[in-house]
Amino acid sequence: MADKKQVLFIDDEKHIRQANRQTLQLADLAVVCKDCAENGLELVSREWPGVIVCDIRLPNMDGLQFLSEVQKIDRDLPVILITGHGDISIAVKAMRDGAYDFIEKPYSTERLVKTVVKGLEKRSLTLENRNLRRELELHSAPGPRILGRTQVMEHLRSTIAQVADTGADVLVLGETGTGKELVARALHENSTRRNKNFVAINCGAVPESMMESELFGHEAGAFTDARTRRIGKLEHANGGTLLLDEIESMPLRVQINLLRVLQERSLERLGSNDLIPLDLRVVAASKVDLLSAAEEGQFREDLYYRLNVVSLEIPPLRERRDDIVLLFHHFLLVAGHRYQKEVPIPDGSQMQVLLGYAWPGNVRELRNLAERYVLIGDQFGFSLEKLLSGQDKDQPQSLPQQVECFERSLIEQALAGANGSIKEVMATLAIPRKTLYDKMQKHGLDKSDYK
Repeated sequence: MADKKQVLFIDDEKHIRQANRQTLQLADLAVVCKDCAENGLELVSREWPGVIVCDIRLPNMDGLQFLSEVQKIDRDLPVILITGHGDISIAVKAMRDGAYDFIEKPYSTERLVKTVVKGLEKRSLTLENRNLRRELELHSAPGPRILGRTQVMEHLRSTIAQVADTGADVLVLGETGTGKELVARALHENSTRRNKNFVAINCGAVPESMMESELFGHEAGAFTDARTRRIGKLEHANGGTLLLDEIESMPLRVQINLLRVLQERSLERLGSNDLIPLDLRVVAASKVDLLSAAEEGQFREDLYYRLNVVSLEIPPLRERRDDIVLLFHHFLLVAGHRYQKEVPIPDGSQMQVLLGYAWPGNVRELRNLAERYVLIGDQFGFSLEKLLSGQDKDQPQSLPQQVECFERSLIEQALAGANGSIKEVMATLAIPRKTLYDKMQKHGLDKSDYK
């Protein structure tokens, strides 16, 4: 039943319940029938994905009292009242009080099914909007924001939430520019370590001769030019999180010492014999397959398995194209606020340029493009196509994929230009309200995001 749209049908007459159950089931709807309002009320919750059809004339709690109790739980839950001829004025008042609709006896099966299906569409849209609002609230919270509505990004956010507070070491894999440091910061900010240091070191940017000192620290006189004591990155991250970015660049001899530190959770500064206990999470990030590197002798296999307690893989931007428009609009707004400039809104043809581009630099390249577009944009004759000129284009998408992406980008632009006004968007796109809402629901769009 959880896979079907659900209907709660309440009537005290058995033959009416049986007839309407059959009608709704023939329309491929899951039906639960109750003989009194009190029993039906037990099924109602804010997350219940269904519609209620209830007779006004019921023993004990009647339909109007039932409506009042449902609205205490969720005012947006559609309640359809069944009324006799003499109760029409009562039903009209009930609609003013929040009922979704009423059906007058005797009614046709077509009238019942049509009203129920419309109510289910409204309920589905309501629940979807609530989920989007919760997502936006999460994104608006302090700390890193990992944006994206594609399934792979939903899974990534879910996994981060599951492992963030476990303290387990994490290996983050992804191409350059996909956001590996953002994931590491999200792990840190969503853990009990958030009030301690988040320390990042790019292993590929540190000279090999300085790597051990950078990581482990040293005492004064440990080597030439070591005039004072230095606290290394591992010790500085004690209690918090250490990000080892581009760990594939770490020299093999340093990997040996790092492995011992990770196993024992203690270190000795260079030139010292004193053990310093460590309580930290290590997040290692790499743009290459470390296991393959280990098989080729370029990375220690034992260190790979020690770091790979939990593995998070970030997909390249070209594999989650449905997120491109969302991300670009976000970066435009951020850049506009940063540079105190009006944000230009690209038209549909320009958004098609983004959707057809290869994005070798991934999200970082998209963010940089948004900043350039805000700074110079069309006012200087620089369209998105010109800003991306000279870059390779990716393989074209199928026609249905292009149509879907284009449709979504047009609706998003219209919503942004109208500050979320549905009436203005209907006029701009020349489509009926229901069609617009259906398409917004399909693409996961909420007008409140654009106000």
